Amino acid sequence: MKRFATLVLVVAIAAFCAAPALAQAQPPAPKPAPQAAQDGFVPVDAPISPQDTIPAPRLVAIAYGFIWVMLFGYVWSVRSRLTRVEREMEAVSRRVAGSAGRK
Repeated sequence: MKRFATLVLVVAIAAFCAAPALAQAQPPAPKPAPQAAQDGFVPVDAPISPQDTIPAPRLVAIAYGFIWVMLFGYVWSVRSRLTRVEREMEAVSRRVAGSAGRK
């Protein structure tokens, strides 16, 4: 159990420390000049520059990877605890069967 908690802590710290490095620093966008109110949606005709985009695929992949690591860690933890409980139940049933045979 302590190994799993340590693993979770290490993964959480790594994710926390890696997040700023993975996010690209973007310069602040210039403020647009005041314009008259628009009626409805007006599509943008100019192409979007790479500075105006967020690296979403990489961030989504990291988020999904983190979730899968946590899920597999949880399943592994439950499996190991269940195996330990099964071994203890077998030991108890052997003791009970041994003590019942003596009477």
